[in-house]
Amino acid sequence: MIAASLHPPCARRLMPLLVGILMLGSCGPIVQIGAKGPPAESLLLIEADAIPVETEGAGRLNGPTIAVELPQLPSMLQTLRLAVRTDANEIQYLSAASWAETPSRLVQRLLSDTLAARGMAVIDRSQASARPDAALSGTLRDFTLDVRAPGRSVVRVRYDAQLARPGEPRPLAIRRFEASEPAASEAPADVAAALSRATNRLAADLADWAGATLR
Repeated sequence: MIAASLHPPCARRLMPLLVGILMLGSCGPIVQIGAKGPPAESLLLIEADAIPVETEGAGRLNGPTIAVELPQLPSMLQTLRLAVRTDANEIQYLSAASWAETPSRLVQRLLSDTLAARGMAVIDRSQASARPDAALSGTLRDFTLDVRAPGRSVVRVRYDAQLARPGEPRPLAIRRFEASEPAASEAPADVAAALSRATNRLAADLADWAGATLR
């Protein structure tokens, strides 16, 4: 024992401190770094309402070919946790809720499916060598649950989009898209469902804009 080598009065004073340290050590870490929180009960998804056109090749589609780039994310969204706006200057994360993929991947896939449903051939540049007629890129600025208004839970999605032709220095068009939806509750499944509805509305508006711009 450490106390055995100490003078008896010192040992008596240090013994409660040593016992406390040992008890804390047996309980595990007090602080969790990185806002990990409790494990998620299930993984959350958003899905496209639109059904992509079934084709045997891009040549059967009437619309232009387009590549949908992975959206950029602010630091608050670079996580699998579901972000919650609790104050003008504060972001927290919904307890026991995790996305199956990062918001950028989820939104990229939903945008791709929505554009494909409008007759565009969506090219995956990581798997195809074909050069698309245009590329859609942008920044997902918001993808959160907003609880700042008492008794009112709303999800918000904001995407700053840019359409460009490969090799051209200036974009064809730039536009901000926004959508919001009330959430039935702050339960993870209800929040994910509301974010899915909002993102689908945003994607439909974006598809109309992209189609009109590229015609």
